[in-house]
Amino acid sequence: MTELDENTPLFVISVAAELALMHPQTLRQYDRLGLVSPSRTAGQSRRYTMRNVAQLREIARLSTEGVSLEGIKRILELENQNIELKKRVRDLEQALANEMLNRPGARIFSAGDQGVESLLAGKRPARSTQVVLWRAR
Repeated sequence: MTELDENTPLFVISVAAELALMHPQTLRQYDRLGLVSPSRTAGQSRRYTMRNVAQLREIARLSTEGVSLEGIKRILELENQNIELKKRVRDLEQALANEMLNRPGARIFSAGDQGVESLLAGKRPARSTQVVLWRAR
């Protein structure tokens, strides 16, 4: 049996609209604008998750507070980015914990863009010589 979670596509558009207290046409419009992106079946029917429904409710709340759709889109992008970063941190923490369990007493490691890397005693991690340009938006 497949495990269900908040990201499991379950709801057809009419059910998702009812759960979000919106009209189905509003959900179609939000999909076109990229505010909420439901998954698609082989026949291209939309399937919404509980997370999508929660996002729809958040869109409605922000909209009633006067936030523009473009502003809402940016807020949702940042929230999604935050979720992905938290997942990445959990993955790195798990990799570090696994490494420490597999090599008790060896606590020499390096963490960077490529993840956690074990180092031999007395060795240094390879230095990056990349130039990174940062610009404020």
